[in-house]
Amino acid sequence: MIPYPRIDPEIVRVGPFAIRWYGMMYLAGFAASYLLVKYQIRKKMLFLSPGFVSSLYSYIILGLLIGARFGYVLVYDLRDYLSHPLEIFAVWHGGMSFHGGLVGSVIGGILFCKAQRADFWQTSDLVAVTAPIGLGLGRIANFINGELYGRVSDAPWAMVFPYGGTFPRHPSQLYEFLLEGILLFAILWLIRNRGLRSGVMTAIFLVLYGIFRSFAEIFRQPDAQVGFVFGSFTMGQVLSGLMIVIGFFILFLRKRTN
Repeated sequence: MIPYPRIDPEIVRVGPFAIRWYGMMYLAGFAASYLLVKYQIRKKMLFLSPGFVSSLYSYIILGLLIGARFGYVLVYDLRDYLSHPLEIFAVWHGGMSFHGGLVGSVIGGILFCKAQRADFWQTSDLVAVTAPIGLGLGRIANFINGELYGRVSDAPWAMVFPYGGTFPRHPSQLYEFLLEGILLFAILWLIRNRGLRSGVMTAIFLVLYGIFRSFAEIFRQPDAQVGFVFGSFTMGQVLSGLMIVIGFFILFLRKRTN
């Protein structure tokens, strides 16, 4: 067992206002994605309007934040939020769903591309390549907050988390950081210029994320208010399995239409 490094979730506080690592990781993820999308557009010599990327991210960020919050409320803790409806808007208390955020950002991207008459699959591929950066940073924020910890373990690197009782647990946030963040980004970035059909990078992202997340969920403690579903599966595995199916469907669809 190794000691859990207690890091203050707040970077700085001024009166009632605080800057937290969680929020900073979101901002850093969006900024990195934004800059790398612009880099790809320049390298691919795509002729898009000067404000294309800025407008695109306005739609994506709004869709992601709304989708992530309401996805968590609907899937993970609806009963409690119905009892305390104002807590739905208290995002500083935590509770953001990746899968909900994905749905929200896709809806935002579709609305943007329709408004701009842009190619959705081409745009989606540009963003999908960069998405693991934000995902990885988000897992680091989860680790700092001591949340979404793993199951009880006797592994040499297990830790006692401040909200996880007295038993050492898997640092599953770091497993997800390595898989969903570093490894997934490395794979997508390396194959981005292989001349793949539009939409294929998006499909690969969905499939690989679904696989990596499903594996990491083996070590992650299920959400207390949900527990296991369909026997020994977690909600994260069920939703990630759906992502894998959708990813393969997109691969099939794009193969037929290109």
